[in-house]
Amino acid sequence: MRETRDTFCRICESLCGLEVTVERQADGRERVASVRPNADHVATGGFACLKGLHQHELYDSPDRLEFPEKRVGDRWERISWDQALSEIGAKLGQLRRERGPDSIGMYVGTAAGFSMLHPIFAQGFMQGLGSKSLYASATQDCSNKFAVAHRVYGFPFSQPYPDVDRAECLVVVGANPVVSKWSFLQVPNPIRRLREIQARGGRVWVIDPRRTETAKVASRHLFIRPGTDVFFYLSFLNELVAQGGVDRERVARTTTGFEAVEKLAQAWPAERSERVTKIPAESLRELVADFVQAEGASLYSSTGVNMGGDGALCFWLQEVINAVSGNLDRPGGTLVGEGIVDFARFGVRSGMFVSDTRSRIGGFPAVNDTFPGGVLADEILTPGEGQLRALFVTGGNPLITMANAGRLRRAFQELELLVTLDIYRNETGSLAHYTLPCTSPYERPDLLFAFPLLMGMQSRPYLQATEPVHAPSGEQRDEASIYLDLCEAADAPLFGSRVAQKILQGLRRFDRRRRTGRGGLPGVPQELLLSLLLRLGREGSYRKLLQSRNGRSRQIRGAGSFLGERIVTEDRRVQLAPAELLERASGLEDRFRRHLDDDGLRLITRRSHETHNSWTHNIESFVRGERQSNYLYIHPEDAKRAGLADGEVADVRSRTACVRVPVKLLSDLMPGTVALPHGWGHQHATGLTVAGATAGVNVNLLAADGPDEIEPISGMAHLTGIPVEVAPAAGPRATDSWSGLPEGA
Repeated sequence: MRETRDTFCRICESLCGLEVTVERQADGRERVASVRPNADHVATGGFACLKGLHQHELYDSPDRLEFPEKRVGDRWERISWDQALSEIGAKLGQLRRERGPDSIGMYVGTAAGFSMLHPIFAQGFMQGLGSKSLYASATQDCSNKFAVAHRVYGFPFSQPYPDVDRAECLVVVGANPVVSKWSFLQVPNPIRRLREIQARGGRVWVIDPRRTETAKVASRHLFIRPGTDVFFYLSFLNELVAQGGVDRERVARTTTGFEAVEKLAQAWPAERSERVTKIPAESLRELVADFVQAEGASLYSSTGVNMGGDGALCFWLQEVINAVSGNLDRPGGTLVGEGIVDFARFGVRSGMFVSDTRSRIGGFPAVNDTFPGGVLADEILTPGEGQLRALFVTGGNPLITMANAGRLRRAFQELELLVTLDIYRNETGSLAHYTLPCTSPYERPDLLFAFPLLMGMQSRPYLQATEPVHAPSGEQRDEASIYLDLCEAADAPLFGSRVAQKILQGLRRFDRRRRTGRGGLPGVPQELLLSLLLRLGREGSYRKLLQSRNGRSRQIRGAGSFLGERIVTEDRRVQLAPAELLERASGLEDRFRRHLDDDGLRLITRRSHETHNSWTHNIESFVRGERQSNYLYIHPEDAKRAGLADGEVADVRSRTACVRVPVKLLSDLMPGTVALPHGWGHQHATGLTVAGATAGVNVNLLAADGPDEIEPISGMAHLTGIPVEVAPAAGPRATDSWSGLPEGA
């Protein structure tokens, strides 16, 4: 028997509406037979990407974790939930007594963010333990935006986004939404939306060291030397002032500190930055002229800028430009979304996400209450009070995604307790002492995740709820239930509140509709909690929202409602000159000189339609044929100088490691730039039979970690624009992606 059920995708911010056909098997279990876009969805209107339409192959894999497992030597043994919780709880109690609560840490990965309750309960668990040792994947790709927004707008999640439906000029820097969609913002069908801007007479500019898929549908594309974005932004601001593009009346009324930033930009005319960015001065002037003349313009950037070593300065200058040009909080410019509650005001009053704590190693400020992942290995390996001895990894795979992954792997082997919560035993899980099996997005009720729900970061605002598409196949539990159970086992009440712990445990005992598996214990009453969230925003109940199978449109105030009304800085003005950012900018002259002297190769990353970080490499159809590896993409001129031809194997060497990988020639790259896709290198994953057989290498072996390698304001590692040397391979291709090269090479 087959039945079609409505849901929405949760692998990226697009949240595309889906119709999922489920069939019942002879043993009574249900499985997904097919997935197709929901053509009647209020926001996504029949769009979905290849990855979203094949995600059921990821969740239905024979490699799915169905039961708790414990590692005994090199073997994995199935154990009961009671045993897993009891043993983990006992170890946590011992560590809290003997080493203190900060000896227990947590790494929160990207997948956790695409569930409404998962990150809330994960943080509640850490608060129950009394530990501040929280780390997040954001310090690999986006925490610069949170750190800057906190200083400029008063709250980390006050994140302006381009008004793509009304923009006349959109400048995209270091982002490729055609493949990766829009960071933080829900904009389904990006190609169509970009073409709509041009169809109404607008212009789309792309600034990138590769002629990306987005660049190919844009109005203009300009190459930029990797790692020099900050000089592009400084010269953009310099030229904006020169062309009279500053709305000085609005600046005086809504901001503070512009004089200091204007003075900084005076030293960076377009001709000067051209020497390192390689963007012709006249092209930059033409770009700024388009920006100034447009009735609604915005600068937008993403990971290519964020991860380049100066992400905080770049995002700061971008927000300065959007504000002083009069485009912040303006139709067609940049908007600050409005969620179902005033999340910024609540966060400031409660102290949530604005902690002033600092890391033990390096003294880095917390961003969104989390510390830099780039010092995680040091926190484990460095003795002293607060040394990490236990780590929970939830919804992430740091041994693939983090800088200097080889060193991090060695650090993880020193832990007394490593626990992963996931749907697979991946690279990180293969080193764990316990793996706890979690439900997939198709196996839980849910709302849109935090960015659209609490912050309104949607180009076309709406709400949607989903029931589980089908029941779990084994004893998988949702993460909220797991953390509630762990709190009980460790005698560490959720959020530090015994009242909250008892109430939730009582509600769970009466919940008979949602079970963690056949015959399993009732889980956290997710539907009730989701209803409470909706009612806080006066949006009705979860059950009522379910009746809007295609989503329910929301009416918000939009442009003109942020400045002076919802901004939460002390003086209700945009802070254009935070002292820490000005101090960081004082070192730009030295960095400029280093770029002048650097004519070597710079390594960037790239994505394809079939890959999504490290998630989709266990889908067999996505890694067939030549797609079973990543490749070093290199411009033909650079390949000729290096003595390499298409299909040959190269050694790629940085300060930290060397990897061996096959070569593909790509004329879409700026000369002097090479690209190596991230998310590969699964040979050490004992629970990924498809991905483990691929031949790719982990590009993050080439990135440096440690306190001296981290951007000090955002805590971000330098993961793109890395200086490398490329040469013909000195021996056979490596099979060990951790060491990069085989022994003796």
